[in-house]
Amino acid sequence: MSVSPRQPSSQPVIAVIGGGPAGLMAAEQIANAGLRVEVFDAKPSVARKFLLAGIGGMNITHAEPYDAFVTRYGEAQPILQPMLDELTPQQLRQWIHELGIETFVGSSNRVFPTGMKAAPLLRAWLHRLRGQGVAFHPRHRWRGWVDNDPQQGWKFETPEGEICHRFDAVILALGGASWAKLGSDGRWCKPLQQAGVELNPLLPSNCGFEMHWSPFIQERFGGTPIKNIVLAVTDRNGTRIERKGEFLITGYGIEGSLVYALSAPLRDLLLLADPKRPAELQLDWLPHLSQEAITAKLKQPRKGLTFANLLRKRLHLPPIAPALLRECCPDLATQDAPAIAQALKAMPLRPTATRPIDEAISSAGGVRFDAVNRDLMLKKFPGMFVAGEMLDWEAPTGGYLLTACFATGKRAGQGLVRWLTSD
Repeated sequence: MSVSPRQPSSQPVIAVIGGGPAGLMAAEQIANAGLRVEVFDAKPSVARKFLLAGIGGMNITHAEPYDAFVTRYGEAQPILQPMLDELTPQQLRQWIHELGIETFVGSSNRVFPTGMKAAPLLRAWLHRLRGQGVAFHPRHRWRGWVDNDPQQGWKFETPEGEICHRFDAVILALGGASWAKLGSDGRWCKPLQQAGVELNPLLPSNCGFEMHWSPFIQERFGGTPIKNIVLAVTDRNGTRIERKGEFLITGYGIEGSLVYALSAPLRDLLLLADPKRPAELQLDWLPHLSQEAITAKLKQPRKGLTFANLLRKRLHLPPIAPALLRECCPDLATQDAPAIAQALKAMPLRPTATRPIDEAISSAGGVRFDAVNRDLMLKKFPGMFVAGEMLDWEAPTGGYLLTACFATGKRAGQGLVRWLTSD
């Protein structure tokens, strides 16, 4: 194993391990301060997850009022907001514009770069970083420390074998544990735990859920979207949360934007396993109609209509509606108009489990905020900082995830500079 020598103390050796948005933003802050920084990434090129997420349209941030924006981070809001205040969605857009990429506000106030793709933005960013002297080391997977001591050296697995580097300061930005094939595999948990860093377990976030569908639902309706509805969940604290939109019935269960928006409280209910607080979504098929109005429509003479045709003709519901009612409300009397109306306003969906974390869009858990200081430096290891999804926070899709990754990367990068330059 080769070991890189330390450079003179007048030129600190600085590393960012992890080349996603958080790591690259941290590297930019360090380079802006006139310091040389090297970025190490396990993959052949940086920001793989960022690029793949941008294939269908790079949702970079969100344009809703900032007071509402910061609430999307839930319990982590008090900790993240000071960092978001330093890189607001509008400031993030301006930063993108300075790279020569314009942005626009799309549907639901989501913000996209012109062209909708991540690749042009990343190319412009990397070109600027290289111009600032940032060096990149692909195919360098961090494997912990020599003798479990950061002072003894940082071990990397490379195509040429294991090598060791020594650094004066480091930013870890290795992502969470979703999309492992793109680099976020959560393997960093083991060396940090062994070193005594406090972590919360990594959990799937913005994820799908498994349901016990019958073969009929799986075969007939797998892949069917359910649109213009409301889903609601009552979280473990007794607060009811409602969202309007659409989701997808799959062979294994449910997924899609509306499910992702409620995935955190639903997942927590599954983990709680409290029969008094079941993990249940309630589906309102007709949010524009009251239960009384639905009952009145159903009480009109049926004229020989079957249950499925009754829902289709009187309420304009799709074929999947009566099928799911039979599946989720097996004791429902199809001649009882008030009972049907009640079921249509609050049809229960009871998932049995989350999908595997590797399928999730993002992950919750990670390094606890009480293990780092305000600059995101580990209290146990001076000079070692953490940014991005390695930290214990989560947010819904819609640009919130990326914005916080950028913001924590900025804070960690500037914090490292402050630490190195302080007396």
